[in-house]
Amino acid sequence: MNKLSSKDSLRIIQTVNVRWFNATAWYGLFLSSLLREAGHEVRVLCLSDTDTFTKAEEMGLEPEGLDMNNPAATVSLYRRFRSLMQEFKPHIVNCHRGESFVLWGLLKASGGFGLVRTRGDQRPPKGNFPNIMLHARVADAVIATSSGIASGMREILHVPEGRVHTIFGGVDTRRFYPDAVGRAQMRKWWNLAPDDLAVGLVGRFDAVKGQKELIASFARLREQMGDDARRLRLVLAGFATSSVSDAAVRTWVQEAGLGDRTIFAGRCNDVNALMNALDLGVVASQGSETIARVALEIMACGVPLVGTRVGVMPDLLQAHALVPPGDEAAMVALLCRFATEASFGDVLRAEQRERMATLRERDFLEQTLAVYRSVLGYSVIS
Repeated sequence: MNKLSSKDSLRIIQTVNVRWFNATAWYGLFLSSLLREAGHEVRVLCLSDTDTFTKAEEMGLEPEGLDMNNPAATVSLYRRFRSLMQEFKPHIVNCHRGESFVLWGLLKASGGFGLVRTRGDQRPPKGNFPNIMLHARVADAVIATSSGIASGMREILHVPEGRVHTIFGGVDTRRFYPDAVGRAQMRKWWNLAPDDLAVGLVGRFDAVKGQKELIASFARLREQMGDDARRLRLVLAGFATSSVSDAAVRTWVQEAGLGDRTIFAGRCNDVNALMNALDLGVVASQGSETIARVALEIMACGVPLVGTRVGVMPDLLQAHALVPPGDEAAMVALLCRFATEASFGDVLRAEQRERMATLRERDFLEQTLAVYRSVLGYSVIS
């Protein structure tokens, strides 16, 4: 592998073979766009005819569509990877899922590139011998999107400590930032009074996102607070999926007696204004959140956030801002504390402002480049 100056641009292949545009896909595509903006040459490989491929096109990443998740296409895929390796001569190949990781591992010996595996899957890795060899011996570095995933890389796959790196991602502060004007306009649209407290969950309608559990907690909070709950409003910003329909969520709201206290924001063109309009953001997820994109965006808007103790959330928030998933009583107590103690919101906001100082888009880029450059034999960031 040729040593490079820290001033040289890198040639990087990002394999983002994710069908749906979920957090893993966002992580890979956002990183690709940041690398391109910084002057690096980036080839993005996606699955053909998928949401992620379409999003990559919209972002101007010029993706190449390949059938990377089909075992029957392994031979043709290997040939295309080898051809791409010879044509593009990458310095780094970064795999965001495991399906094509094996093929790049086979090509690594003759390719002269550094192989990086980014893992953002909540499921524990399979500790079989081939998987251990691939991660611990073949990969030059493993990037984990949470401390829990990093632990699994070390403990289950025996990846040496020095080759495991934890990078949470970063938020695009050009799109998400405190916006008093947007906040005022959105709250006017929602018909909120100045002293109303808008508590919101932003995320697709899905059982794992916890809309049902948050609705139940909010209803119990109103009952517990009595007349003092008149200022509280629940905001649900999301869209139906194959698992949870819009009608189902509306039924949960009606059955909980919150029909007159809930705002359905739906899909919104100005997500920054929507997040700014909240007084408190909630990540009520029952699992997942190994890449908490929405959490980062809410905090970047200067809106205090609380959540469940899943995925990467303990890496982002202090313990007093977290409750166990599915613990309705604990969530009620947390929401009640926010609604009745003004100082608690100030504490959350201050803590999270400090936390965001290392979670901006530039931090994401520099932390990743530091890994790439360490693989290539130096660690100076230009």
